[in-house]
Amino acid sequence: MTGVGRVLVIVYAVMALAATGRSFVQIVRRFDEAPLAYSLSALAAVVYILATVALVLADRRGWYTVACVAVLFEFTGVLVVGLLSLLAPSLFGHDSVWSYFGMGYVFVPLVLPLFGLWWLRTHRPQDASA
Repeated sequence: MTGVGRVLVIVYAVMALAATGRSFVQIVRRFDEAPLAYSLSALAAVVYILATVALVLADRRGWYTVACVAVLFEFTGVLVVGLLSLLAPSLFGHDSVWSYFGMGYVFVPLVLPLFGLWWLRTHRPQDASA
């Protein structure tokens, strides 16, 4: 993996670390204040970790599909949580990684899966059926 793909993986890894750190601190310190928001932050962390690993291994059998599913799930999560955080903010109590379309992360969570999907589409392995 070189060039844009490497940068993409690095950004995913940074998001994985950021989301993991945020969710860990939130869950340990104040889980009872906003369990949905903090659980969503933990889910985002797991998705970013999975997407990072899958993007690195996307040229291997099965991992391309895992990468596609993880990135699509991430994009769906950002859109759904972003929309709900605008329309029904009382559901969350506090912000999560994907709240307000990732505004707390300079909208990287909104843009990143679009780049991920583009990269996966343009770097599809020959034997990938996804």
